[in-house]
Amino acid sequence: MSLKTLLTRNPRYSNRFTYDELINAESALGRTIFGPIPAGHQREFFMTRGNVWIWHERYLNKFGIPQEMTIRYEIRPTGVYKRAGKQDYKKIEGEELLNFRKAARSYLELVKSKLYC
Repeated sequence: MSLKTLLTRNPRYSNRFTYDELINAESALGRTIFGPIPAGHQREFFMTRGNVWIWHERYLNKFGIPQEMTIRYEIRPTGVYKRAGKQDYKKIEGEELLNFRKAARSYLELVKSKLYC
């Protein structure tokens, strides 16, 4: 189901969205906060639970070979931790932490105003 369909769905049915439909709608909004998506790229950014965020990007490199990257962020009492691919979790700090916080805030504001209004 497209984001447009979800957003224009009759409000009396809004409580009947499935979890997957809501994640897809949130992701469709989340991918827009980082600016234009280059041609041939697919991007996802969404929150799966209150403490887990996913960034996923898929594209073809300059040789036409498919590339894929998934970064998982976990918010823990001791900080925000990032796992790229199969690497171990690493605590993020400094500018990277500030950028994550800005992206998360933008996402939450956008989703709240467009999807859960």
